[in-house]
Amino acid sequence: MKFLIVFVALFAMAVARPNEAQIVRLDADVQPDKWSSNLETSDGTKIDQQGNLKDIGTEHEAAVVHGSFSWVDEKTGEKFTVTYVADENGYQPQGAHLPVAPAA
Repeated sequence: MKFLIVFVALFAMAVARPNEAQIVRLDADVQPDKWSSNLETSDGTKIDQQGNLKDIGTEHEAAVVHGSFSWVDEKTGEKFTVTYVADENGYQPQGAHLPVAPAA
């Protein structure tokens, strides 16, 4: 269910932009214990993610999602990319443009 919420939110973000971007690629493979999806639009927006369930049938069952999304700034033409892992430790994004906490 979390996968669906994240995918729908990212998909809505990609297609709700005020330009005339067209979907050039949309693939999804959903199995009972794993899934993947890829979206690419004509304006350079890309969303890729793969997920799977771990510890199936135990009280520690969890979804693990690895993915990335990128977009091109319409004003500057600069490309931004975020890669992430979402698991039992939360959402962990990384990107050159994201701030990093100072070392403890």
